[in-house]
Amino acid sequence: MPHHDVFPTPDTVHWGHLDARRRPVIEIDPGDTVTIHSVSGSPSETSRNPAHSIRPELQAIHAALAPLPGPHILTGPIHVRGAKPGDALRVEILDVRLRDDWGFNIIRTGKGALLHDFTRDETLHLTIDRKAGTITTPWGMVMPARPFFGIMATAPKLEHGRLTSIIPGYFGGNMDNRELTAGSILYLPVSVEGALFSAGDGHASQGDGEVCLTAVETGLSGTLKIDVISGAQLAMPYAETANHLITMAFDADLQEAMQEALRLAIQMIVERTHLTSVQAYSLCSMAADVRITQVVNVKKGVHTMIPKALIAQGVRDV
Repeated sequence: MPHHDVFPTPDTVHWGHLDARRRPVIEIDPGDTVTIHSVSGSPSETSRNPAHSIRPELQAIHAALAPLPGPHILTGPIHVRGAKPGDALRVEILDVRLRDDWGFNIIRTGKGALLHDFTRDETLHLTIDRKAGTITTPWGMVMPARPFFGIMATAPKLEHGRLTSIIPGYFGGNMDNRELTAGSILYLPVSVEGALFSAGDGHASQGDGEVCLTAVETGLSGTLKIDVISGAQLAMPYAETANHLITMAFDADLQEAMQEALRLAIQMIVERTHLTSVQAYSLCSMAADVRITQVVNVKKGVHTMIPKALIAQGVRDV
């Protein structure tokens, strides 16, 4: 199938929002592969980074565009021919590679999980060794990189207008789910013709929770195979890895997000196996992992990890 590359320029990115009215930067057919190249960082974050080089395309974006209303620079949108409302995108993440030799992490007063505990803004710059796949902190610790896009999204419904890139939702968006790295598959509802898929908010590494506000923010190159599932009628995104099915939910109340992610997990188990909802509820308690995805994006995220091996034991007869 054909392959496409989309590089970040002032004409191929949108900064801080998702909007069904945006014109696509490229059109692809279902089954095509596309490598999305991303950049991250505002002028204030990059200007405090004297030790590393800033890509000219990021400087050009700074000169031509401004964040509105969120902080994330997103590459796209990509029009997928034939995708229509009620369908779903199947986004297979074939590869995600580090693109820059630096990343940053920020603390902002009044934000993050401990919004009253830290009262001074901080910006940390970290060194990335792309060949070794490692990240070095300013205090000398070395950690392995595990790159993934914090944001992968279809366009929101036209009637919802322009939405901030900060808050995740039914369209995906700022999910910040660290499981969505190479080898995983993401399923996203389609709300508009062509789906209008965008990605960005590159993370070199992130812990569950993303507690201080950001991960190791950086530029990435991600190769994706994008297919269309007709008539899927998804209400929310879900994902799978080699070993797990993953349901996701978002709510300003962490308890509500947890309960919805769990309800979706029970529903998924019932739909795919011969188990009743009562049995699926028990199975989740015995074998599934309910994890905090992030607590910093206004709507907090929770995801439930369901072992595929157990689902395989209870698959419905066709």
